Amino acid sequence: MTDQVKIMILSGVREQGKDMFAVQVNDEIFVLDAGLKYPDSTLFGIDLVIPDLEFYEEYGDQVVGIFLTHGHADSIGALPYILRQYDIPVFGSQLTVELAKITVKRENKKIKNSLFHVIDADTEIEFKHADISFFQTTHSIPDSLGIDVHTPAGEVVYTGDFKFDPSAAPKYRTDLDRLAEISQKKVLALLSDSSNAEAVLPNVAEQEIGDYVTNVFRNAAGRVIVAAKASNLMRIQEVLNAAHHTGRRVLLTGRDVAKIVRTAMDLGYLQVPKGLLLRVKDLKETPDHKTVILETGQMGEPLNSLQKMAKKSHSMITIHEGDLVFIATTPSHSVETMVAQTSDLVYSAGGTVIELGRAKNTSGHATGRDLQLLIDILKPQFLIPVIGEYRLLEVHRDLAIRAGLKKENIFITKNGDCLNYDFQQKQFYLTAPVPGEDIMIDGSGIGDVGNIVLRDREVLSDDGIFIAVVTIDRRKKKIIAQPQVTSRGFVYIKANRQLMADSIELIKNTIKNNFEHKKFDWTEIKQDVRNDLERFLYRKTNRRPVVLPVVMEVNQNRHRAMQNRNTKNASGNDSDRRAVDVNKAGQRIVKKD
Repeated sequence: MTDQVKIMILSGVREQGKDMFAVQVNDEIFVLDAGLKYPDSTLFGIDLVIPDLEFYEEYGDQVVGIFLTHGHADSIGALPYILRQYDIPVFGSQLTVELAKITVKRENKKIKNSLFHVIDADTEIEFKHADISFFQTTHSIPDSLGIDVHTPAGEVVYTGDFKFDPSAAPKYRTDLDRLAEISQKKVLALLSDSSNAEAVLPNVAEQEIGDYVTNVFRNAAGRVIVAAKASNLMRIQEVLNAAHHTGRRVLLTGRDVAKIVRTAMDLGYLQVPKGLLLRVKDLKETPDHKTVILETGQMGEPLNSLQKMAKKSHSMITIHEGDLVFIATTPSHSVETMVAQTSDLVYSAGGTVIELGRAKNTSGHATGRDLQLLIDILKPQFLIPVIGEYRLLEVHRDLAIRAGLKKENIFITKNGDCLNYDFQQKQFYLTAPVPGEDIMIDGSGIGDVGNIVLRDREVLSDDGIFIAVVTIDRRKKKIIAQPQVTSRGFVYIKANRQLMADSIELIKNTIKNNFEHKKFDWTEIKQDVRNDLERFLYRKTNRRPVVLPVVMEVNQNRHRAMQNRNTKNASGNDSDRRAVDVNKAGQRIVKKD
């Protein structure tokens, strides 16, 4: 049998987050990461976005495992929705697996623990057609690993989120010796993190950041409220160390940080001195200058919680005069406006703000120099930039060309692309795509909100909704009752009575015209009402609300019969008065008075 090697871009390119890639070797598929991303302001009401689960519907019987690089949501967040339907083995480091279990159990209490397998940087797993091994990487969470898939065509290396920092603690340090060892095996393709490719300045050493955090705490006169992501354990360790060195105690707020910190403590990945943690009931008795509040917010996103504190709507904490808010996470470009709004609210409440990202050049992702260094070490034949928006993939490509790679051996992909390796031509080429659409999570619904629903939500948010209700008798070809109109988010009804009255007349004329010139059809009569109202309302207001026509039918013969019965009831011939409506299917709906 001729060997086959494919690289599938399931998700995680031309966007930030939602990482999921796959390598197929003959009839075995190895999935690399299964993450989510948080929605931006254009996804109205959406809670989360995950990769296309249709991939598992089509290829699930070939997937031998999901291999995780680290414990952040962009790597593990889609697992609850995958494992809800498919029993696929999951492999990751000890901390990554424990955090994955917490994530999965949030959505599915009956998760099978037997699906999770703990590996480490020294593990090598032999499958029928390929071997999987790992190497330690530096990221903002310990136990982060890169993945090496040994295929008949050479090594396919996936970095996950990574950077180089020789000063990092041993649990966070990239294993350069292991990378050099992999390079000796002939690296066919490198899938490398592009998130910070634009950075021209080197990342500040974490040791320097730890000293800076300690100085911030030491110079603060009152409480320090730290905003950080719950899963950024490197930063949380620095906060705990700074509090200990400055004689402060730390209150953990939020379910996420409590679970993650407790798990990391139990596994020995966080060192917390005895007596450092503070209970809520002890907060009032602790002086402000001895207090640190570590806030991560819901799902590890702290900015919303900070705004609630500033507005005095937070369940536990209110920002007051003398508080210092220390934003210890480096926000993405998409939330910079929200950071500025949050800072304004904090200052209005009497506090001050320090942003670590403005004071120090820090990131958990590789700079341009780091990416070139990795290429120089591994010397891959092909490069596939991943994990980043489109411009970042382009920057990564340019950096690789300057590092010596041929332009034709670098692939800028999109979600759903599938690259098949030709053993004779020794080249990758695009083949039939794989499922690569977004699935949006809204409440308990998975994938039931699509582009049409989002477009309607956008229109509703812009111009509101206009509802028209009319009752007709199609046999008599007449309107039985005066049409009723109302709106929400469109115009103030009391100040626009003439507009509403004109709309009612328009509805009457539209239905009359439909009766006179067209054969009766429910869909067509509603469409006529909608079209005429849309044109009329735009002409009058220059707005385009969602127009919702509701056309109901009454059978006039039944209506008269019921009127006669009601007349008898009113004269005392029948003590049980009833109002009967007949819908278009001919069913009788009886309501007792």
